Amino acid sequence: MSGLGSLGASEALSVAQALSLPAESYGNDPNVEMVWAMKAYQHAEVYFNLIGSVDPRHLKLTRKDDVIYAAFRGDFPDLRIDVLDPEDLKSPAAKEKWRPFCMKFETEVEDFNYGTLLRLDCSKEYTEENTIFATRIQFYGIEIARNREGYNDVIFHHRAAEPVK
Repeated sequence: MSGLGSLGASEALSVAQALSLPAESYGNDPNVEMVWAMKAYQHAEVYFNLIGSVDPRHLKLTRKDDVIYAAFRGDFPDLRIDVLDPEDLKSPAAKEKWRPFCMKFETEVEDFNYGTLLRLDCSKEYTEENTIFATRIQFYGIEIARNREGYNDVIFHHRAAEPVK
């Protein structure tokens, strides 16, 4: 077993305490980056299993889904969300547009700016080629919209059609 599951109780506590320190305390510590990457991957895995098991149109990701969705579609009414263009998230112009959206939720959504994995093409699984790093609130905005607008239905229906093992 590798990753966080291989840690003992005291080691896990040390990691938890370390992660509570301000980011500036670390610089570019590869061990901390690995822990964050594992946490982001675990979040992605849980979310993908969820949309494959529960009709995404009825899924509630946060207590603020309605507010997040309204703000997202208000700020990004024409953003294509079925297949994301990385430039719509990462270009300098895109970052300027995303920043005010993200900051609306600074006190509203816990961990709004945590790094999170986001699928580029919502009809496909998380793979290296189909994944981009985004903030948690970007993930919520896009995934709540994908769920409500029916784009994640393909995952649910594909998983429902798979034979039971």
